[in-house]
Amino acid sequence: MDKRTGLPIVGMVGGGQLARMTHQAAISLGQSLRVLAAGENESAGLVAGEVVHGHHTDLEALRSFAAGVDVLTFDHEHVPGEHLLTLAMEGVTIRPDPAALSMAQNKLVMREMMAGLEIPGPAFAEVSSVDDVITFGEKHSWPVVLKAAQGGYDGRGVWMLDTAQHARETVPELLDAGTPLLVEEKVVMRRELSALVARSPFGQGAAWPVVETVQSGGINTEVLAPAPGLSVERTQEAQDLALRIAATLNVTGLLAVELFETDEGLLVNELAMRPHNSGHWTQDGSKTSQFEQHLRAVLDYPLGVTDLIAPACVMANVLGAPEAPAMGPDERLHHLFARYPDVRVHLYGKGERPGRKLGHVNLVGERMEELRDRALLAAHWLSHAVWLDGYKIH
Repeated sequence: MDKRTGLPIVGMVGGGQLARMTHQAAISLGQSLRVLAAGENESAGLVAGEVVHGHHTDLEALRSFAAGVDVLTFDHEHVPGEHLLTLAMEGVTIRPDPAALSMAQNKLVMREMMAGLEIPGPAFAEVSSVDDVITFGEKHSWPVVLKAAQGGYDGRGVWMLDTAQHARETVPELLDAGTPLLVEEKVVMRRELSALVARSPFGQGAAWPVVETVQSGGINTEVLAPAPGLSVERTQEAQDLALRIAATLNVTGLLAVELFETDEGLLVNELAMRPHNSGHWTQDGSKTSQFEQHLRAVLDYPLGVTDLIAPACVMANVLGAPEAPAMGPDERLHHLFARYPDVRVHLYGKGERPGRKLGHVNLVGERMEELRDRALLAAHWLSHAVWLDGYKIH
């Protein structure tokens, strides 16, 4: 408990952009968000008032950090499960708890749990040899999707295997390196969706409108809120599914359920138990942002209203250009705001490099397509200093 304010202290493991934006939400709640950052120049470490340097794989660093907070939460899923179990046995309040978080840490464990609950998902199998993949491909048809069970994100740790020969060339090297693997059928889908919900220790749940996520090269480039053309029935189905998973796993905090929409219905792709890229639109498009909601949930406060504040909101990620522009980011912001004074910009304080998530923009309004066009132009301008539509700045 913070003696100055009388308010509990939340500790967030991880110093990336999710912690940075959670820090922003913590300020208005009077919280003393404390961040465990692995390096001096991590995104949250540049702005948070209370930053502790230590690595998330170091049990002693975690133990020391946890001793100074009332509740421990995360901006990523990479803390070793055995460390979390140790801390929990020592009396540390961890939200989400290690048992729930393990489902987001290991894709194979998650798939097996989903199958046990009869929650729809793609066919899958554990991989201990290349023959496992070849047998799976012959049964479910090629191509198949090979995944690292742990550690993958933003398209990393995912391999599309087109043939048995491709499997023979790829799988043994990964297994020899000690990578735990699973294989999944390649789903024929209409699009990808995300159902974002929150749940408190009290058991209260809240769901945001279901959104469409647009991917490029395995990275989420756009989020459309609400998902265009999604029926009321399908929206309710996705929200109910996410809330059911949250309750079954006893999730406390945020849960993002990534979904495939197919001709036959919804399939669960992956889970994340933290603020999520598919929820960045909530900072400007929802009555309660995902970051404030996560704090409310882990502190067991009543949850906030999740309604849209306008008919539509579009988020576009700002991804580093192949070469950093000669024009500096300050001048880019100047010209962006001159053209689009209503755009909401969220930059992460990161150095520019190709493909890196440098920030995102949100636009809120009436017409989805018009917002989408402007969001994509704005995001590309911020990373490349080029207007894709030929707009002249002078």
